[in-house]
Amino acid sequence: MIINDEIFGELNYEFGWTKDTTINFFGKEYEISIMIDGEEDEEIDEEQHESYTSLLQHWGELQHSFIDAILKYYIQKRHELGYDVEVNESYPSITTTDQLLNHISLSGITIPFPDINEGRDIGITFDCTWDNENGLGLRIVNEQVLKVGYQDVAI
Repeated sequence: MIINDEIFGELNYEFGWTKDTTINFFGKEYEISIMIDGEEDEEIDEEQHESYTSLLQHWGELQHSFIDAILKYYIQKRHELGYDVEVNESYPSITTTDQLLNHISLSGITIPFPDINEGRDIGITFDCTWDNENGLGLRIVNEQVLKVGYQDVAI
């Protein structure tokens, strides 16, 4: 099934509404998937529209909070695994956001059902060089990074 939504444009239904699009992240264009939780026979919720619209309106400044949170998460994860003491090629020493940008790529935006978290809820997924299997995810509520972890925190 295909719908044409006023905010998202043309969407396909595949266990939720989906669309592929291009988005700029730190000066680089990424082909990503947008996934909106929903039922095939229901319209997209207004709160989901608001979450996505607000994300796009603040995208420029939000990128910096994303990358700062990811860098903090990476340094902590590397420490927890002991790779700050013992060398591991999969977890290189990354101390700056510029270095980090060479190890991540934006892959998707998810908009969950509006009753999951209070407020404007968005998930952002990334592929990362240090964990190809689990990737990297951010949960954003009201334009604030709530959680950083594996991609499943964003879904």
